[in-house]
Amino acid sequence: MPTYTFENRKSGKIWDELMSISEMEEYLAKNKDVHTLIHKVNIVSGVQGISYKNDQGMKEVFQKISEKHPTSALAQQYGKKTIKQVKTEQVIAKHRARQRAKTK
Repeated sequence: MPTYTFENRKSGKIWDELMSISEMEEYLAKNKDVHTLIHKVNIVSGVQGISYKNDQGMKEVFQKISEKHPTSALAQQYGKKTIKQVKTEQVIAKHRARQRAKTK
């Protein structure tokens, strides 16, 4: 069951109550001078640590996939490339840029 924070509009008193949603709705219906206060929610994201990083086994799987699919985005990140492959990709990218410039 959630905890709700209430405020009495007349007295200004603020307190917390543990109750179900239906109980909270009934309570507010009976007490017209009381309303709930809304608080921001704490959200945890981007937790770092051992569980956040990929283990070496998964990295090896990504490398095997990238070997089978050398033009994929996964290959760009995890693939093993020789110097010749890197230089070839650079030349291809250079010529593609030139061709695009000519067509414009």
